[in-house]
Amino acid sequence: MQATKPHATPPPRFIGSEIYRHSSYGAWHPLRVPRVSTVMDLARSLGWLPAAQFITSPRAKPSALTSFHTPDYLAALQAAEKAQKVSDETKQRYSLGTPSNPIFKEMYRRPATSAGASLLAGELLKKGGVIYAPAGGTHHGMPDRANGFCYLNDPVLAIQSLRRNGAQRVAYVDIDAHHPDGVEHAFADDPDTLLISIHEENRWPRTGPISEMGVGQVFNLPVPAGLNDTEMALITDQLILPRVSDFNPDAIVLQCGADAVTEDPQSRLTLSNNAHWAIVTALRPVAPRYLVLGGGGYNPWSVGRLWTGVWAILNDQQIPDVLPTAAQDVLGALSWHGPLRQHHPERHWVTTLRDTPRDGPVSDAVWTRVQHLVARGKV
Repeated sequence: MQATKPHATPPPRFIGSEIYRHSSYGAWHPLRVPRVSTVMDLARSLGWLPAAQFITSPRAKPSALTSFHTPDYLAALQAAEKAQKVSDETKQRYSLGTPSNPIFKEMYRRPATSAGASLLAGELLKKGGVIYAPAGGTHHGMPDRANGFCYLNDPVLAIQSLRRNGAQRVAYVDIDAHHPDGVEHAFADDPDTLLISIHEENRWPRTGPISEMGVGQVFNLPVPAGLNDTEMALITDQLILPRVSDFNPDAIVLQCGADAVTEDPQSRLTLSNNAHWAIVTALRPVAPRYLVLGGGGYNPWSVGRLWTGVWAILNDQQIPDVLPTAAQDVLGALSWHGPLRQHHPERHWVTTLRDTPRDGPVSDAVWTRVQHLVARGKV
């Protein structure tokens, strides 16, 4: 009898779209900057994104989104995109047309594309593997309203899709500077979903206190301003890895928001991109299915470099000390205009991917809070 060959795990796959290249939330919104298109261009300039590993994201249809979002909200979102305006009643009811969640040309199509990527990822990971969808990570979206730059909640949809495709236990780890209030809203009382969030204390949406427990699978760690690489390594080694490993997940979803680095204007944390990359590396072997999403990130150079490095790590690519000319040209072509001034890049934002490590002492606050959660996990 001929032996059956074991199923070969495909190489990591990148789900992206050209919709992000020219789509913007508006001239003064934090999400006016290019992000996913920069990652695609940088990865291709380095020879890291062959056509065989790239998947063009589908756009989710409204019917595919109703597992979390209400039909009336989805109808209002589509109507707002079509009309490019909303009534005062719609604005108040669904938080559409606000400074955070403005009216713009692709306000349904863009988030529906990110949601389509997360839904597809769950299907593609049915037999295991690694998927990278940097346009995902919109973790604030609520069932019946937009929230915090997020019109839809693709991490929730990803977890649901993974479940439909055989992953019973899912670990969701969120290292964005902001707490994932929408994801916690969906899964706080689900014992088969582990939720771990590392977020800046007293930062919008000001949810996710350390005391919040759900049914015992919610681990919120609010950290003080100035969190450094050494402290994040401690958090990874003593909290994230032990909790995820003990949970024994069938799938891991990592929300890898890039707004906790020093250069980002939307937090007061001081990580280097090495801290994010270390977590990406550490979680990869823990479960057979691994989905890495983007999230926050509002400095176009720091987010592009960080997320391109994530793709390098998922493919075991060597990150060069100095970028080749083609890659420097991608970063050099970026611009960042703010309400009061134009931002100019530091030299290493153009010539390198890897930041200089930002190590430092472990504060009493970080140490005490980590030990509190470690002890709670042993109960």
